[in-house]
Amino acid sequence: MTLSPLPERLALIPARGGSKRIPYKNIRDFCGRPILAYSIAAAFDSDLFAEVMVSTDDERIAQVAREHGALVPFLRSPQTADDHAGLLDVLREVLDVYAAQGRTFQQVCCLLPTAPLVTPARLREAHEVLAREDFDAVFPAVRFGYPIQRALRRADDGRVHMLQPEHYASRSQDLPPALHDAGQFYWLHPERCLAAGRIFTGNSGAIEIPELEAQDIDTETDWALAELKYRLRRGG
Repeated sequence: MTLSPLPERLALIPARGGSKRIPYKNIRDFCGRPILAYSIAAAFDSDLFAEVMVSTDDERIAQVAREHGALVPFLRSPQTADDHAGLLDVLREVLDVYAAQGRTFQQVCCLLPTAPLVTPARLREAHEVLAREDFDAVFPAVRFGYPIQRALRRADDGRVHMLQPEHYASRSQDLPPALHDAGQFYWLHPERCLAAGRIFTGNSGAIEIPELEAQDIDTETDWALAELKYRLRRGG
């Protein structure tokens, strides 16, 4: 029996070389492997993609990506490699290069390189939502651990004030939960997001995941927490 080819879905992993807070964060060792390797493996293990590619401006990162099976068909331009370029700029450049080669992708998953807690199951779950609903984008989100309606701010004089003082007497259980972007991946209909000028638009959906499955990594403390969560999830 001849297997039908995978639909034209692209896993795009953006891995710039210029991280300042944690140097070479995208290929630093995380529990025994370069952190980038986890995103690459999750993409392959999901069996969703016709192509898994890494967009980078750095040959060292490109080499690690290739060693773990991803394609690096070209290096980023200087315009998409500086501190001011956003994910949408990278997406546009990647799709333009593929289009010049006669290839287009109906769906793209922008999978971040520092997402070692991402799983193939979550990639498939979010893709099912994208395929079922008429959303422009779908991504994982995490519930805030405390009601944001009761958030505080500190004034210049040191005094604290509620951002929403009308909720001073509200019970936590009576306030609707709020979510934040988990910072792992974004399933997109690329032409819609490029037209809107946003990675996720007002017509986007989310899958909710628990705090143990996500960790933003910007500091050494974040890194340690991510490794702790990874080991807890693996039971070790």
